[in-house]
Amino acid sequence: MKRSRFIALSVVLDALFVNVGIVASFYLRFGGNLPAFNFDPYLGLAPTITVIYLAGGYVYGLYEPERTEHPWAVARAVVASVSLGTALTTALLFFAGPDFFSFSRLVIVISYFVLMVTLSLWRMVFLRISSITWPEQRLVVVGADAIAYEVAEEFSRRSKWGYRVEGLIAPNAAALEAVGTEDSVFPMLGALEDLTSIVAERHIDRVVVVSPIAVRELIERLALADESRVRVDVVPELYEIFIGTVDSMVADIPLMEITRSTVPPWFVAAKRAVDIVGSLVLLVVLSPVLLVAALAVLLSAGSPTLFVQERVGQDLRPFNLYKFRTMVNDAEKETGPVLATEDDARITVVGRVLRTYRVDELPQLVNILKGEMSFVGPRPERAFFVDRFIRDIPGYRERFRIKPGVTGLAQVSGSYATTPERKLKYDLIYMYHQNLPMDAQIMVETMRVVLTGRGAR
Repeated sequence: MKRSRFIALSVVLDALFVNVGIVASFYLRFGGNLPAFNFDPYLGLAPTITVIYLAGGYVYGLYEPERTEHPWAVARAVVASVSLGTALTTALLFFAGPDFFSFSRLVIVISYFVLMVTLSLWRMVFLRISSITWPEQRLVVVGADAIAYEVAEEFSRRSKWGYRVEGLIAPNAAALEAVGTEDSVFPMLGALEDLTSIVAERHIDRVVVVSPIAVRELIERLALADESRVRVDVVPELYEIFIGTVDSMVADIPLMEITRSTVPPWFVAAKRAVDIVGSLVLLVVLSPVLLVAALAVLLSAGSPTLFVQERVGQDLRPFNLYKFRTMVNDAEKETGPVLATEDDARITVVGRVLRTYRVDELPQLVNILKGEMSFVGPRPERAFFVDRFIRDIPGYRERFRIKPGVTGLAQVSGSYATTPERKLKYDLIYMYHQNLPMDAQIMVETMRVVLTGRGAR
């Protein structure tokens, strides 16, 4: 069975067994009966209770098979998740109101033990009679000491999870010369300066850094390299432990991921919900402003009122961006594609007002509603400039891992005249640290920019 199918099956079976276990607890509590007075409150709360227990399972890794390899690991995770689910369910009943007071508290106590048995038992039986097919992960270990070989051996021992150790990378040329390039199990593939080419040639998915080399240099060389996208983990020294958290363990060796995925799935879903609701509301509320702006452009500069231009979005996919036209027609006829400047002579009088207060960006609410953009994210650029920036600016491709936005950290933190390199730093800061409070703060700062006209584009 493929890993994704196992995870989906785990969620479905957990949801089923949580409710079966609670119903069985009602039967045990009331001697084989289901009195409506006590059972009806459960039916009303069943969806919420199910989500609570599934969330507990997610927190304690029940949907990450690699964290529950052995029966004892399964049992520990189930006990922890059921304990959390039971505590949250008890709190839910306390705050749910008088209509739910008849939900028997003794049922919660009984179900605590029933769920620990059922959720553990089905997993142990399934893992015994079935196997999971893992996607192959090719990895290299950066290091040439005993710990490097130990890490390589531990990953090799976990080959059933799809790990394939290609070999080791010496931290420098001197270490490579000292250990040589031949090994019966884990060959020394080269020195650190060869890492980028080795990753590209061997299609490496993961790099584990053991030697205490400059991690910053590694990130700039590899993690942001356009040739590949790999996961980078380090065996942390005290400094890394002080500034970060351990993400996983290989045997008793801690690993810290420094190229973690940008956001969890729930954040993507929540942000999309905010985008849909917000764009719909604003299109209705701001419809008079949209109408006045369209008329102002039409009367001052003629048609068309909307400026439609192809931009590059998430995963480098092109889309048509909508704006109110703020420049003269055929503004690039003589110059070809060029970036607008603060005192650009091509901008019309009405266009300058629209740009000052960001009214020209309002038609992008349609782009947000269509799912091509978000309220907050890196600003979308034209393919002509994207191609140039990807070629000239290391790591520029990285910003396209998320949706572009109407506004972003670069727009509220930097001036319009700031360089693409500096904008990229703001975009990467946002991409790797984004959360809903940060989005809200950027939107508030955008309102300040709009109302004051600061940094007008």
